[in-house]
Formats: sequence, structure tokens, C-alpha cells
Amino acid sequence: MTLAKAYRLLQAIMNTAVEDELIRRNPCRIKGAGVERSPERPVASIDQVYAIADEIQPRYRALVLLATFASLRWGELLALRKSDVDLDELTVRVTKAVVEDRGRLTLGSTKSFAGTRVVSIPSVVIPDIRSHIKWFAEAGPSGRMFVGPKGATPRRSNFNRIWQKATKAAGVEGLRLHDLRHTGNTLAAMTGATLRELMERAGHSSSRAALGYLHAVKDRDRAIADGLSALVRSGRSGQGSTKKPVPRRGKRRGTG
Repeated sequence: MTLAKAYRLLQAIMNTAVEDELIRRNPCRIKGAGVERSPERPVASIDQVYAIADEIQPRYRALVLLATFASLRWGELLALRKSDVDLDELTVRVTKAVVEDRGRLTLGSTKSFAGTRVVSIPSVVIPDIRSHIKWFAEAGPSGRMFVGPKGATPRRSNFNRIWQKATKAAGVEGLRLHDLRHTGNTLAAMTGATLRELMERAGHSSSRAALGYLHAVKDRDRAIADGLSALVRSGRSGQGSTKKPVPRRGKRRGTG
């Protein structure tokens, strides 16, 4: 992306030179050189998610599961209070986010207006969240959901060391915490969620990001179709699959 930005800047400078008649034509004519292409984020399998949850420090197990199955961002997770989690309604309310700037942690608003939302939590992870609240959340009804061993709000730099150790032990080195959110959004799309539903669940103000998850589902549908083809070929092998079809007889003339 840095190269693309540098190329666009150079192209703009050369355009100015052309307008000022310092050069006859812009030499920056490489098609697509100024286009930024974001690398495709990896999607973890459900087994990999739980492998990480099993290997990470127990106080961060629920964080891993909420990052995935509730599609929460790092800052949104740190801002959660116990009062934001409704175990009866199976929801988590997202209203704030913790932002780290030059080593200082501040509590602010979500990334965008759409980031303020109520997300339904899959019932399968409720026992883990209930256990987390009992053993690791800060005391009091409005206590913080996620705190470090000494009661401080986790910092990304410290957590990254814990994360890397867990992913290595789980056999998924290179996976980032934010990739869990991407995984959760992709899984949500695979359930048949609409574009609007994906945007609301993930807190997206633009449809562009959510469309990427629908594209992932399209790719998965292609894989399913290919799998069906393999089943058909396997099922028909040695069972007369090479037999010529019998031609259909047309109606005889003069018959009604």
C-alpha cells in the first residue's frame, strides 16, 4: 500500500509538471500501479478458534470467543462492562471502545455510529462467559469484563505476547486477534445472514466490508458444488456411467 501511495504522489507531481509545460507527458503510465490492494485476511476454522481458546490464559478465553462469535473489535472488548452482557437475553451491548494513543488508554466512542449496537451471543459460548464473569471480571455490577492479572486494562503490546504464545501452541501461528472478528463475520454470512444483518452485527457503516463476507460465502458455495460433483463421479463410477443414452422416440405421424 505504501508503494501505491508513493506512486499516486509521483503521478500527481508529474501531472503538475505537464500543466506547467515543464514536461510534455506524464511518465507515470503504469496501469493499476496506484491502486491499493488489501491482502485477504485469513479465516480460522471453528476447531482453530477453540484450540486458541484452550491454549490462551484462562482469563482471556471468553475474549477469544466473543471476538469471534460476537464479531467484536479489540477496543470494544476492553470497554465491556458486566452490565453490558445480558446472560438471560443472550446479548452484549456495545457502546464504547478503549483507544490506545501514545501509550495512553482512553475510553471513547465506537469506531463509527454503526458501531453502537446490540449483538446476540450464540448460546454455545454462554457457559464460558458465565464462568469468566465469576472468576475473572472486575467486581461490582459495572465492573470491567476484561482485566489483567493485576487488575489493569490489558494493553495490546502485552496481550500480543500472550496471543502469540497461544496461537503457536494451537498450531495457527500468524493469525491475528482481529482475524477472529473476520472469522466470525464470515461464519455469520454462512448462516444465510443478509447484507444489512451483517452490517448491523459487525457495526459496519458501509456495505463494502460486509460484501466481502458474502463473497466468501460465494466461494464456499463453489466448493460445495465441486464436492457434489466429486460425489456424483464417485457414485457413478463402474455403474454404467459410460452407457449411451437411449434416444427418445418421437410421435408417429397420423397419431393423435
